[in-house]
Amino acid sequence: MGTGNHEQKFDQPGAMGRPKGPRHRQQELPLRILVPTQFVGAIIGKEGLTIKNITEQTQSKVNIHRKENAGATEKSITIHSSEEGCSQACRMILEIMEKEANDTKTVEEVPLKILADNSLVGRLIGKEGRNLKKIEQDTETKITISSIQDLTIYNQERTITVRGGVEECCNAEVEIMKKLREAHEHDVASLNQTNMMPGLNMSPLGIFSSGLSGLPSASGLRGSDYSPLLGPPSVLGSMYGVPSSGAFSHQQTTAEQELVYLFVPTPAVGALIGKKGQHIRELAHYAGASIKIAEPDNPDDPERMVIITGPPGAQFKAQGRIYGKLKEENFFTANEDVKLEAHIKVPLTAAGRVIGKGGKMVNELKNLSSAEVIVPRDQTADENDEVSVKIIGHFYASQTAQRKIREIVQQVKQQERKQQQTVPTPAQPSE
Repeated sequence: MGTGNHEQKFDQPGAMGRPKGPRHRQQELPLRILVPTQFVGAIIGKEGLTIKNITEQTQSKVNIHRKENAGATEKSITIHSSEEGCSQACRMILEIMEKEANDTKTVEEVPLKILADNSLVGRLIGKEGRNLKKIEQDTETKITISSIQDLTIYNQERTITVRGGVEECCNAEVEIMKKLREAHEHDVASLNQTNMMPGLNMSPLGIFSSGLSGLPSASGLRGSDYSPLLGPPSVLGSMYGVPSSGAFSHQQTTAEQELVYLFVPTPAVGALIGKKGQHIRELAHYAGASIKIAEPDNPDDPERMVIITGPPGAQFKAQGRIYGKLKEENFFTANEDVKLEAHIKVPLTAAGRVIGKGGKMVNELKNLSSAEVIVPRDQTADENDEVSVKIIGHFYASQTAQRKIREIVQQVKQQERKQQQTVPTPAQPSE
């Protein structure tokens, strides 16, 4: 995000946890907290001396998003440092707010509020809430988490509120961030396994998990005029109605359109559509794609087909958000990768190339992408002389396989065009 008019940065050169190089810093998960707006001045201090003291003592970089959400009762603070540095800075900020609250008698309690991307929260809570209950018991605090219903496609952060004394809240922060960092590191590892998609910018994955490496900071999703993830306000403009079929279209027409059939669990359809179609509207508008959820052939079908039409970038964002939504809504367990089946159409003339001699190309695709790629041999070409290729895998694996298959199809088409151009035209008979 453009930060010049929206936040104040306080940076200690050589901050702890930062000399490991830019790549490592991108993968670190910062600590993000919400503080009452009335305490921001005390945290900064006269001429910035208080916040300067915090950054020096904790070897940290602190961004106070002071001018975001004008008039809001709370402001977000992002702390970049080592785990110990983040916790130490958090403690100092809590102590400042506690003293200010006691001196001014304006509030009775100052809870610790941690912001976390929703894609990480399920793993913090744990199965049947066990992780959260254990943290509460071990630290003698009361912890609540904002409702998933408060999320929008533009704000994927939830608020973790910790109530207790300063010492207890600080102990809880350590345990909460430990769980969030573990989940974040798992996501980063999954991304790095198959980050092999030439020609595609990985940054749109921010709608999938804003904690992933190389992505804009989550603060870009909270009330700023511009976010590199979502674009300027014009991109976030008008919403459109959703027909009863569950279809929505906001399709780009300047790039070549691709068609993908993605199969999702039937119980997840309601979550994908959202209340009165809100989620599918936002998703299609953001991705720049046409999205339709097909009617089931049989009411008891365990899966429903989602038809996505759009150029490569739109496919990437739409499919990524669908994978992410299924994870967020707990249709898959916390430590389980979301694996879906996708079908794409290829010309019958290219099917042999996708398979390769003796299945060599299919095996190479599997090795490259970690996805399962199946070209059924007994299928009949449709009216467009095309056949289906099945791709089964997690998001990154599926995207890698899709892009490689599209590349093979383009190569076949180019060869066919060259052959057509080199075919000599029949000589005209002389009169």
